[in-house]
Amino acid sequence: MSLIISYIGSNGCVIAGDKRRIGFVGDKDNREKLEKYLYSGAIQTDDELIKVAKELEISIKISDDAQKVRSIDNNVVVGEVASKTPFEARRKRIYGATNGYIITELLGSNIDKMKDGDSSIIVFGNKITKKMANEYLQEHWKSKLNLNDVSTIFQKVLEEVSAKTPSVSKEFDIVTKHSNLDKKEAQKVLRETIVEDVKRLQKWREELKEQQMNVSKTMELASKIVNEGIIGQIKSIEGNKLFVTLNNNIQAFDVQWNMVAGPGDLIEMNTDDSSSLNVGDMAVIQNENLCIARTKSPIQCDVILCKIE
Repeated sequence: MSLIISYIGSNGCVIAGDKRRIGFVGDKDNREKLEKYLYSGAIQTDDELIKVAKELEISIKISDDAQKVRSIDNNVVVGEVASKTPFEARRKRIYGATNGYIITELLGSNIDKMKDGDSSIIVFGNKITKKMANEYLQEHWKSKLNLNDVSTIFQKVLEEVSAKTPSVSKEFDIVTKHSNLDKKEAQKVLRETIVEDVKRLQKWREELKEQQMNVSKTMELASKIVNEGIIGQIKSIEGNKLFVTLNNNIQAFDVQWNMVAGPGDLIEMNTDDSSSLNVGDMAVIQNENLCIARTKSPIQCDVILCKIE
């Protein structure tokens, strides 16, 4: 679901890309059938895509907020097309600068393939978008163009293609760079940029994995929060502070889901009036309310109480 066009020359570089993302959910065979229709050019509008998806019982989500092209420092532009499944993410990127480019293919955050060159017009996209873009470029390209001319042609290409297929958005980004790099300098700058860019990707993936693990842990523990049953027994009372020994199937966690007490440990609770309470009284949760079983007196604590299965 992309169209990215890059011009790499001795006078600078220009990169343009659409912003469309489409997510498919449903039967695998029907998803593949829908994608085949889409990439063949048989589907030409968003409405047609939605209609065919509905007929194939495929849920789709269309958004036009993807950033597929970007600028890095004063020298380098980057364009990326990506495909993601629950099991892996594949990325194809072009890094461009004056007098040089490098195309990388990444699996996850590992570089799988690399290819370099010094000048070219390079198009990323599916079969139909590449075909339409190349036809327009062949028709309108001239031997001597400045970077503004190139930018204008790329804009026209994206407008033309987006009018004929829903795999490309009508919104797009264009980035132009001009720097004084010779071919050797360009390759050096590009390789240094790629190393740093992949490091950032690896760090982002590690942070995302950690976030996902934290979410998973939160969901798991949240499902164990006690909403009914015995919590523990009062061991001592100091004013309105109660020190409760946790039951043998209860753990206590702080708001960051760090365990602060386990079975048999003491935790502090509070009450507005302890005059009617005795050592040995049971702290319980009844109707999702924390209280003393004998008196029904409400009590409070600053921890999350979970049951051990």
